[in-house]
Amino acid sequence: MAQYLTTGGARDPFLPHLLGAIRQATEIDLAVAFIKSSGLALLYPALVDAIEIRGVRLRVLTSDYLDVTDPHALRRLLLLAERGADIRLFETDRQSFHLKAYICVRSQQSQTLWGAAFIGSSNISRTALTDGMEWNVRIDQVDEGMDLAAGRFREIRAEYQTLIDHPAVRSLDHDWIDAYEQRRQLLQRLPIAPGSDEPEEPPPQPTNLQQEALAALSETRRIGFQRGLVVMATGLGKTYLAAFDSERMGASRILFVAHREEILLQAEDSFQRVQPRARIGRYDSARKDMDVDLLFASVQTLGQTRHLEGFAPDHFEYVVVDEFHHAAAPTYRRLLAHFRPRFLLGLTATPERTDQSDILSLCDDNLVYSRHLFDGVELGLLSPFHYFGIFDETVDYQEIPWRNGRFDPEALSNKLATLARARHALRHWRDKGQQRTLAFCVSRRHADFMAERFQGEGIRAAAVYQGSTLERSAALEQLERGDLQVIFSVDLFNEGVDLPAIDTVLMLRPTESKVLFLQQLGRGLRRHPTKAHLVVLDFIGNHRGFLNKPQALFEVGSSYSELASFGRRARDGELKLPAGCFANYDLAVIEFLIRLQGRGPAAHYQALRDSLGRRPTLSEFYRSDANLPDLRRQHGQWWALVRDQGDLTPEETECLAKHEAFLREVETSNMMKSFKAVLLESLLHNDGFRQPPRIEDLATQALEVFRRRRHFVRDIRQDLQQIDSVDPKTWLKYWKSNPVNAWIGGNKKTDAATWFELSDGYFRPTFQVSDDEMETFQALVQELVDYRLATYEPRLTKAAPADPVESTKHSADIIPIRQPMAQEDEGIRLPFFPNLGIACGHFRSGRTDVETTCRIGENHGRLDPTRHFVARAVGDSMNGGKQPIRDGDYLLLELLDPSRAGSITGSLVVIERQDVSGEDQYLLRRVTKGESGQYVLRAANPDYPNVEATEDLRTLAQLRATLASSEVQMNDDRSKAT
Repeated sequence: MAQYLTTGGARDPFLPHLLGAIRQATEIDLAVAFIKSSGLALLYPALVDAIEIRGVRLRVLTSDYLDVTDPHALRRLLLLAERGADIRLFETDRQSFHLKAYICVRSQQSQTLWGAAFIGSSNISRTALTDGMEWNVRIDQVDEGMDLAAGRFREIRAEYQTLIDHPAVRSLDHDWIDAYEQRRQLLQRLPIAPGSDEPEEPPPQPTNLQQEALAALSETRRIGFQRGLVVMATGLGKTYLAAFDSERMGASRILFVAHREEILLQAEDSFQRVQPRARIGRYDSARKDMDVDLLFASVQTLGQTRHLEGFAPDHFEYVVVDEFHHAAAPTYRRLLAHFRPRFLLGLTATPERTDQSDILSLCDDNLVYSRHLFDGVELGLLSPFHYFGIFDETVDYQEIPWRNGRFDPEALSNKLATLARARHALRHWRDKGQQRTLAFCVSRRHADFMAERFQGEGIRAAAVYQGSTLERSAALEQLERGDLQVIFSVDLFNEGVDLPAIDTVLMLRPTESKVLFLQQLGRGLRRHPTKAHLVVLDFIGNHRGFLNKPQALFEVGSSYSELASFGRRARDGELKLPAGCFANYDLAVIEFLIRLQGRGPAAHYQALRDSLGRRPTLSEFYRSDANLPDLRRQHGQWWALVRDQGDLTPEETECLAKHEAFLREVETSNMMKSFKAVLLESLLHNDGFRQPPRIEDLATQALEVFRRRRHFVRDIRQDLQQIDSVDPKTWLKYWKSNPVNAWIGGNKKTDAATWFELSDGYFRPTFQVSDDEMETFQALVQELVDYRLATYEPRLTKAAPADPVESTKHSADIIPIRQPMAQEDEGIRLPFFPNLGIACGHFRSGRTDVETTCRIGENHGRLDPTRHFVARAVGDSMNGGKQPIRDGDYLLLELLDPSRAGSITGSLVVIERQDVSGEDQYLLRRVTKGESGQYVLRAANPDYPNVEATEDLRTLAQLRATLASSEVQMNDDRSKAT
């Protein structure tokens, strides 16, 4: 046993002594008169590590003595209680409580191996722990001998237990803190102790970017949306955004759902800082809090039906679902189908539209706000970076087993923990690295190996992981001070821990997840006065598993052709980067990317599967710019392609064989309005394939779908578009006429299969689905319905859904015209779609996936590049009359405004429809009225028959002029069109 004095001040501050003891302990007992937020912040990371990583038993006792303790510090202590700490409070009631005791013990199997107790003058404040003149006596016990000193140590521990059991001691909770905050009077006299006058940490305020997002969220709710998706890169504050938005909306009960513990813990801290008076609870395998303001829930637990049933659907007013990239999982769907909050917010940091597909479906295809990593750098919120894509020349990744979208962990670790690879990494680090490096390794063995190799070269390095000698918080402090140069970590720094001073990130492991890659990158993107830029050393191997890195950082698509195109741009120095940023790929990496080529639906599917690390959904396949008509020509339907790729389970294969015809009908049924898909969505929500619903319930549920997907309201007859107050009987009659009538075969003119029937007021399938296959069948159908809704959404004009117009009078906004282009002296540049042939014959398929520009003269009136575009005529049906249009002519077209669509009689109009494969088709005709008042689309060439306007046709654009080829000057990038 030993005892000695710490004197405080700059020469001997108390904080390092205390942190050193905390990091050795398996049991920690603290008793202090008051706790300030500033002091708790200095101890908090070490206390979190003690609980989370080492499983330490932590007890904290403080008091309301003289009302000095900060309420915010008390609320933060409750977050430690969420993690398992025992937090108590001594109510003084005019009784003095002036203790300052810190007891740390390391024991094993009930035997004390070591102990340290500090008794003295330091409360938990920044001043008392750092530069204040504070005397504290430290008493160390190294064994449990029977000498006098050891007895004193046991006495201290016994007295602490006596104090904990004192009648004035109570457990800390939100009710007590609320009452304390109400009665607490700020001291208006001289400080009573060092640090007692330190101000509470001010609440965070939204950044300018978050203000933009908050305005967008407010607007999306104003126009009627109940769900929305926000995409924000790591480091831009998406969790804080959710806290700010739920507070501004005035939500009384908030649910935050995630699939990982560390996300929930970080979110609790963020929400508490924004809403300090809110009562926080947890719902997971260990705790089941119910009556709280903010509930942080594990989806694995709350997503189970038996837990969901404990909450009314409207229990929460605001629901946040964070990073649910696997949101198609049944647990998420059950949760989102059960709850009906005033607003649901989906959060993600994933940049690629493919990865947003499932989230968009669950958020009613409502992308509210999007800011990516490059935006953060350009706005000055994130640090510029110098990125080096280094070829991993010492490892042949083709030799490592690849299973279920991942490398075999043991084989991977064996390949990476080699002397040759360590030398390769060391050489590049010495050449490009800076002062403070965080390195990501694949395993503990890999981290230890790399740390030993670097240490052998005289570099101050350490391995940090759960169970390592050096703890996370201690390692970060040493890195900050410069005592360490490199931390080799495993799974402890992916998120939730920020050290702004990190100036180099060393990526020594493959990351199958784009999100994980961006989180690791984000550890170093925080700005810091000592850091001009972040250096990223990313080791890339010869395997498809590395493709997600350029996809994540540069928002490259998932197809092999897009990756090859990216490789060519990288080779030619044409990558677009924010100011101050730099990117360089080794030639071997570029050659690997350029060699990636694949054609056809199967190759596209494989590329997407490799990118995601799992089987893609049809919505993801669609949003990755796949050719759906080719898919159906070669495979018949989506699930057949998945089957041909060997990705169906035995249950799914059997279900497809039995129900292939119906699944194809769902996927390809002609759908010029959203009604068929909305009905199926309503049917699935009501479990209607298992228990057929009453037609009234089905119609009511359809209204709920329209209330969430406000864009679709324009499909409804105009006098019924006030869906929040529509007459139920009128709505039921309308809904029975379409789509119920369509699904039961009322619109069919042939003997085609009828899939449903209306029997005794119930909507029933005409085919049988057994209980054994029901869950599989519904999942297959749900994926197709998500796709149909996703493909329909872009076909709607993006007018404000609060002011919808009659759907038969609106144009489809499938032409992806972007920002306005400036008027130039030689004329104006307009979008030109080389693959969009406007048929002047019979309906012809066209595509708008390639856009370039052309320049035309000034003699065509005032033109707006957001409304006007150019395409070519194909065919001779309009080659006649006074103004013939010939095959190959350039057409100047104007997207039709819904408010003006009623005045098109007599005009030349582009009509669009979808064929049975879902492919878009276009036709140019003159709109006239027939004798009975119906619209007729007339050709100018008598060799072509007229076409009667039907419900499956839409007006897209009106012809402004036919352009001579001499009037059209193509932009240089037209050669890139295909």
